[in-house]
Amino acid sequence: MRETITLAGGCFWCLEAVFQQVRGVESVVSGYMGGYVDQPEYGQVCEGHTGHAEVVQIVFDSSVITTAELLDIFFAIHDPYTLNRQGNDVGTQYRSAIFASNPEQLIAAENKIAALAQQSADAIVTQVLMAAEFWPAEIDHHNYYRLHSNQPYCRAIIEPKLKKFMRDFVEKVR
Repeated sequence: MRETITLAGGCFWCLEAVFQQVRGVESVVSGYMGGYVDQPEYGQVCEGHTGHAEVVQIVFDSSVITTAELLDIFFAIHDPYTLNRQGNDVGTQYRSAIFASNPEQLIAAENKIAALAQQSADAIVTQVLMAAEFWPAEIDHHNYYRLHSNQPYCRAIIEPKLKKFMRDFVEKVR
């Protein structure tokens, strides 16, 4: 069954590169969600003037990979404990959030956060919300890692996340 979930966990290039490698994921589109400006542009979002987070909208086949399994990957490749920050990326646009498309995804997200909370003394700051309007990013932000893998940001930030995914979730790799 085809489902959609939208995730925010820092720079959308990082999430996109990982989720494009996941078996059962049909598409990953970088974009913006959770703000108050219609048709936001990258520069506006980066300046923090839109309320939007950088997100990836994932369409997946839930008979191949479950929401819970996607969330396992999501929480393994970003920091859900630091508010509005992922590495050097700072601001509400880099917050950790799960935008669910249905009540079952909300429950899966809440269950995952509850399980993680039992494993750590640190508070998880990931927001769990119903999906709002999704605004696709400009075309030059799509497939960013695939097109620019030799750039310093890609090599220093995205490659380690990909390697971690490939090592820790080998059974989920396409």
